[in-house]
Amino acid sequence: MQPIMPMDQMHAVLSAMPDLVFILTRSGRYSAVYGGTDARYYHDGSSLIGMRIADMVVAEKAQWFLTQIEATLQQKNLQIVEYSLAGSDVKGLTTDGPSQPIWFEGRVQALPFQVDGEDAVLWVSSNITARKELEDKLRLLSETDPLTGLYNRRKLMATLEAQFQICARYATPTAVLIFDIDHFKRINDEHGHQAGDRVLTAVAHVCRAELRVTDVAARLGGDEFVILMPETTQAQAAPFAERLRMMITELLKVLTRGLEAGTVSAGLSELLAGDAGIDDVMARADRALYQAKRSGRNRIVLHDAASAGSSPD
Repeated sequence: MQPIMPMDQMHAVLSAMPDLVFILTRSGRYSAVYGGTDARYYHDGSSLIGMRIADMVVAEKAQWFLTQIEATLQQKNLQIVEYSLAGSDVKGLTTDGPSQPIWFEGRVQALPFQVDGEDAVLWVSSNITARKELEDKLRLLSETDPLTGLYNRRKLMATLEAQFQICARYATPTAVLIFDIDHFKRINDEHGHQAGDRVLTAVAHVCRAELRVTDVAARLGGDEFVILMPETTQAQAAPFAERLRMMITELLKVLTRGLEAGTVSAGLSELLAGDAGIDDVMARADRALYQAKRSGRNRIVLHDAASAGSSPD
């Protein structure tokens, strides 16, 4: 039989743990706090001892913690949860710790004995902020066009699919605008591909500056862009689309130094009740864009004015 470690040594071991360790009762009382003394990663939790969660954090966060504690006590097995904490969430802490929100993985286990007459859990918090930041960067890379910073085709289609489901359920409109730069190849041929890249980046900047918070802009590929406008009909979107076309056209005239490539053609459509999927609305907007090209470029065409045909060179 292994000898029992003296209590002072056990306390020293717990205090030396790199992660924060809490003993929390069912009612949310902090019975003990160990470890986590590195202010680069953790707030000092020593002042929590003897307090209750509801006294120390905002109501919504307190209820979340109590829910996790109760679930652990009921299920009697290890619970693993992820959560964030910021200085604004927690009251009564010193100012030595980080001021920005930090992410934790909580490993919560019911204790086989009561503490101060209550069922209790052991809650170990591991700082996973670095992992979360890496995940966010990887997600951003997978969703973003590297040149313009707008959403890429993959993210666009996923967003449009989600909007399609909302429209199908609640009958709310969504307008879809597809546009490209007329004779974009001439910009690359006359000024070089770096100039072409600068044009695409500038167009993306205009889109970001002019869109509403709820709108989504994406680079579909090449010099082709798409804008989704939720809760907006095609007719409602038309004035904005024309204003955007004019703004980009003026910008292109400056960037291309008068070259006959400083115009924009666009096709505008919207999700319809009879659509089988997102390909339907994309096809309508695409046909409208082609009609704008056939009609002389430098214009916007609504899908009901477009006719079928192939894209011009």
